Amino acid sequence: MGHPVAASGRRAHILRPVGKAMLNKYARAFFTRVLTPFAAFLLRKGVSPDTVTLIGTGGVMAGALVFYPRGEFFWGTVVITLFVFSDLVDGNMARQAGVSSRWGAFLDSTLDRVADAGIFGGLAMWYAGKGDNLALCAVTIFCLASGQVVSYTKARGEAIGLPVNVNGLVERAERLVVTLTLCGFSGLHKFGVPGIQYLLPIALWAVAAGSLVTLIQRVVTVRRESAEADAALAEQGSGV
Repeated sequence: MGHPVAASGRRAHILRPVGKAMLNKYARAFFTRVLTPFAAFLLRKGVSPDTVTLIGTGGVMAGALVFYPRGEFFWGTVVITLFVFSDLVDGNMARQAGVSSRWGAFLDSTLDRVADAGIFGGLAMWYAGKGDNLALCAVTIFCLASGQVVSYTKARGEAIGLPVNVNGLVERAERLVVTLTLCGFSGLHKFGVPGIQYLLPIALWAVAAGSLVTLIQRVVTVRRESAEADAALAEQGSGV
């Protein structure tokens, strides 16, 4: 649940634009100070970082799939946000315990994808049901699918030996912040705030457009880098 901001501390470092890097730096420093005592407490109680990761993902899934399909966007977002912070806690615990591992990074990254599916899946269920808007249901499904593919393009590019030196317009952090923030605010409509329910459709269209741009950026980058790598191999083979 922390891929784009490298919050877990168990992932490889990823190059980012300067603005995002600065924001990430100060945000991580703040949350590290706040959550370190709690992480230390869990370690003393014998709780493992992987357990926190699993519980956090389960909480996000429950918040999304229990509340969102019923249109309870405010309370669903509150629950999801509470459990999203587990991704900061598990990484903090791993650093304190000195147990950072490839397995931890793999588990964290895999469950990020599961959590994303729960969030956008819950919203799609709302629009396919009581929300009664098939267009927004389709947009939400596109947000889910494109987010998964955006992550896959980078992972696959790196797997075939390319640096994939681009992150794109909208990474996972931006997708979640925009979606959860505006989704939570739109839920205030049930508390009598007029017109605010339109924030969620705006968020979904924005995330869908941003994800499409990001996907194109990454595909173009992989195509360019693969062509450069192939050309370099050809030159070596010809003895140039």
